[in-house]
Amino acid sequence: MSAAVSATKDVPFNLEEELKNKGTNKVVGETNQVAFNDDAEGSESEGEEDPKLELLDLGPQFSLKEQLEKDKDDESLRRWKEQLLGGIDVSAVGENKEPEVKIVSLTIICQGRPDLILPIPFTSDAKKSIFTLKEGSQYRLKFSFTVSNNIVSGLKYTNVVWKTRVRVDSTKIMLGTYSPRQEPYAYELEEETTPSGLFARGTYSARTKFVDDDCKCYLDTSYHFDIQKNWPTPI
Repeated sequence: MSAAVSATKDVPFNLEEELKNKGTNKVVGETNQVAFNDDAEGSESEGEEDPKLELLDLGPQFSLKEQLEKDKDDESLRRWKEQLLGGIDVSAVGENKEPEVKIVSLTIICQGRPDLILPIPFTSDAKKSIFTLKEGSQYRLKFSFTVSNNIVSGLKYTNVVWKTRVRVDSTKIMLGTYSPRQEPYAYELEEETTPSGLFARGTYSARTKFVDDDCKCYLDTSYHFDIQKNWPTPI
């Protein structure tokens, strides 16, 4: 599956200079372990990620079956719909007007390391880091998700990262429009590099969301992860 990737970085993932300029954010010990205030982070993220925008009236929604039956005598529209829907079993299409998107897993891909597959929802303790990355390492994120019932339009991924209650990274990516099918979709993001240095090491908190053009949210999850000097020792 090919898709165009569009990403915006509101804040550079550069911690050392940021934390030097924050007089209240001090390093505690060599590993810079911190206590997180989830309420404060959640309030900040909601204020910045979900601006109160006036929504457009897009008109009534139609089920996928209704959409297939509309304009069925128009040859160009019929071919366009067949191309969009691919090999979907039309006889199995239901009457549900709302698409359903399920984010199945998040995979962290690092060259020379086994892929780290994180099932969603995360099952670990909310205050415990669910993975560790080595500083200065290159990695990619890959999502696996399913779409059912109807076409999902304008699926977007947003991710905000904090360290010691300072927002250090904000990413927004348009994933695209997808038709329902039984097989899961896979979407791989561009390669990134973890920050390095003393101020980069420690524990981070993050909030990840998947929403569509109708502002319907399919996943809103928060978690913690670590960046350390070395890769964790295999258990």
